Amino acid sequence: MKPVLISVVLGISLAGCAQVEGLFDRSRETAAEDSAAVPSEADPSGVRPPETAPVPVSGARTAEAFDTTTEQQRAEAVAGAAPAGGETDLGTTVASLGAPGEPGFWLKTPLADVPGKGRVEYPDKGTSVVVDLIPLADAPGAGSQISLAAMRVIGADLTGLPELRVYRLPD
Repeated sequence: MKPVLISVVLGISLAGCAQVEGLFDRSRETAAEDSAAVPSEADPSGVRPPETAPVPVSGARTAEAFDTTTEQQRAEAVAGAAPAGGETDLGTTVASLGAPGEPGFWLKTPLADVPGKGRVEYPDKGTSVVVDLIPLADAPGAGSQISLAAMRVIGADLTGLPELRVYRLPD
């Protein structure tokens, strides 16, 4: 190949890479905004439980940066998680980390048929946390998604698939 042709091909390749990289940067920065604007599959009305923490700043890269809950909010979520009378045991589920850009304490699960308050126990560590239960339109054995804040409070490995027991709290 002639040097001029090699330079042209290399220049086109690098320009294409820059454009593709720009697309990925945009998707990272606006993922939280885009997901907040689109109603969830489980709740087509777009109604979501009240947020307990602000949305993470764009450019967040660590669990600490994505988890915008305060120490007080974490303490309240744990303090309210003591077993109480009147709870309904919804069963067990295997959970994965949900969207880290969605703040607060929540569990999207097919075990819940209506939104409400719940409690999640992580038997492996003996921990539990109060969460917003968000119905997930899927078969009960399909698994659940848990918020970053809740996963950190119960001490689950963020890359793991913890088995959780789910309870609905009385109104």
